Amino acid sequence: MAEKALLVADMLNDFVREGAPLRVPDTKRAIPTIKREIQRARKDGIPVIYLCDAHDPDDKEFSRYGWPAHAVKGTEGAQVIKELKPEAGDIIVEKKTYSGFYRTSLDKILKELGVNTVRLTGCVTHICVLFTASEAALRGYSVEVVTGGVAGLAKQDHTAALRIMKNVLGAKLV
Repeated sequence: MAEKALLVADMLNDFVREGAPLRVPDTKRAIPTIKREIQRARKDGIPVIYLCDAHDPDDKEFSRYGWPAHAVKGTEGAQVIKELKPEAGDIIVEKKTYSGFYRTSLDKILKELGVNTVRLTGCVTHICVLFTASEAALRGYSVEVVTGGVAGLAKQDHTAALRIMKNVLGAKLV
């Protein structure tokens, strides 16, 4: 049983690579930190769980929230970037919205693994990371956010999300 799990949110081609439809420029800065977190977790026997957008081509999220089509299930854009590629034993949880918990198997997986603390990395700080942290806290998990391993679209939103996760959700910023 693992008491902690490392969550890697949306480090997908469509968020990271040059020319991607929903590129988050700061993800490049976060990659080395996330890579170290993944290597440390694997070495220490901590589960590595990738939370991956996997949208339908006509997903309502694209029109409802004004996002360009991105991370369409089965496309190269929906794949984890090569620098952080999942390995045997890692877990991939597909999601269709901001939270890694909403209508996914994440909570069940964490409970089966005996996890009580989630350590969050990935993008976007003020969207998928924040909403996953919120649901984790509301479900009774302790939350850690690796500040060097998360990236936002705008500095003020990134900073606000970190402040909210710390001051409202009780997350530990590491």
